[in-house]
Formats: sequence, C-alpha cells, structure tokens
Amino acid sequence: MSSLSQFRPGLFAGKVFIVTGGGSGIGLRTAEELAWLGANLVLVGQSADKLASARQRVAAHGTEVRWHACDIRDEARVKAVVSDAVAEMGAIDGLVNNAGGQFFSPAECISANGFDAVVRNNLLGGFLFAREVYLQSMKARGGGAIVNMLADMWGGMPGMAHSGAARAGMLNLSETLAYEWAPVRVNAVAPGWIASSGLESYPDAYRPVIERFAELVPAGRLGTEAEVAAGIIFLLSPAAAFISGSVLRIDGAVPNRREHWPVAPHGQTIPFTGDA
Repeated sequence: MSSLSQFRPGLFAGKVFIVTGGGSGIGLRTAEELAWLGANLVLVGQSADKLASARQRVAAHGTEVRWHACDIRDEARVKAVVSDAVAEMGAIDGLVNNAGGQFFSPAECISANGFDAVVRNNLLGGFLFAREVYLQSMKARGGGAIVNMLADMWGGMPGMAHSGAARAGMLNLSETLAYEWAPVRVNAVAPGWIASSGLESYPDAYRPVIERFAELVPAGRLGTEAEVAAGIIFLLSPAAAFISGSVLRIDGAVPNRREHWPVAPHGQTIPFTGDA
C-alpha cells in the first residue's frame, strides 16, 4: 500500500493526537491515516489486546504510538490517561472522540441501566475526554482541534432511542464547546451506515436488517471506514481552520430520503478506500 490518504504526506508531522476507540474500526483507520501523515498517536480503548495489536499496525508508519486501556466513563481514569499522555508525548494537538457503543432495542424494552450505559458511553465519556484534553493541554496553548462522533440521528433513531438521545446531546455539546473554548475548534462527524467492524457486534437476529441497509442509501452502498476517517482528518487539518461548531454528515444522503420519491435505480457511487 503506497498511500493511506488523499492529504499531503507530512501534514501532521510532529503533532500529537489522542484517538479513543482506537483499537479497531473507524478509530484504528483514523489513527493509521494520522500516523501516515506524520502524527504521533495515543490510542485509547477498553481492550489491551486490541490496543497492543493496533499500536503495532499504526507504529509501522514510523511515528511514535502509545496506548492506554481506559473506561471512558471513569472520570478519574480519564484524567489519569490524559495526564500520562501529556507527560509522555507533550502537548495534545487534537482529540478524536470516537469511542462509544450501543445495542438494538425497542424503546419500551430499554431498562434504566441500559439507557444510562449507552448515554455514558456516547456522551459522558466524550465530554470527559474533551474536558481533560482542553484543561490539561489546549487551554494553556490557546488552540487545538476536537472531533466528536455522532451518528445519523436526524428524524430519530428507531431501535436505538438511547443512542439517538446521546448523539443528539453530543451535537449540542460540540456547538457549546466550540463557543466556550474558542479558539480551540470543536466539530463533529455523523457517519451513517458504514461497513465497519462495529456492524459485526450486533446480534444475528438483526442481520437481515443490516443486510438491507445498502438498499436504503441513495448513494447505493454502505460507506467505508476510510471515508469517515477522511472527514475526520479534514476537520483536524489546517484547511478547516475557520470551521468550528459544525457537523459533517457522512451518510450517502440517507436523512434526505423520502418515501414518496423513490431513487431511480442507478448502481452505486464509487467507494473511497484510501488505497492508492
């Protein structure tokens, strides 16, 4: 593989980024592209085995890569991980708040514990990491970039009411922090249905639903991890220097779908994989 990015080599040379959920899926793909562009990385996740494997893969691009196992909902642990990252790597230039998780369920069947767990995963954990990176590094430096992870929650998220509520909260939080913490830039990406390892975590009972996703996308296919990573990279880059408080949808126009106006059969758009 001769290239992992459409961005120029060396774009992030000497910069330091934290990527939560960096052991697999979109987080790992983003971390690998950042490293190819010259960045030093701190990978965060729950599985030490996944992180160790991811570190080896990311470090193959020649930059410094550390990892820390962390439950992003644990405030004391988040503070310690960010403190260690600053001590090990120096100032933090960017944070990719990618970690999260949810499960399929009708809203009427979601327990209080289940709802709370998803909100803490998809909203509280991201807030804690953003706050600590800001307080321990970005505030004193007067700059930096944070990219938060949303989802296609426009019009509601049937089957995932807990995640929809959390992701909508993260959108409002991103807009608020962009103002309170300026000139630190705070933006978000909102992936739609992406062909990622995350799809493999859902129960077999939902496999028929997942297999139909591509039929419902105006673009005619699922998105790729590389397409989400490219959006994140752009928002972290100097090219987005005047963009803050915004959300970049990466969803193939799914929220614009209207049942009264079917999309004419047209095949599919060409996927971007990042491979040269």
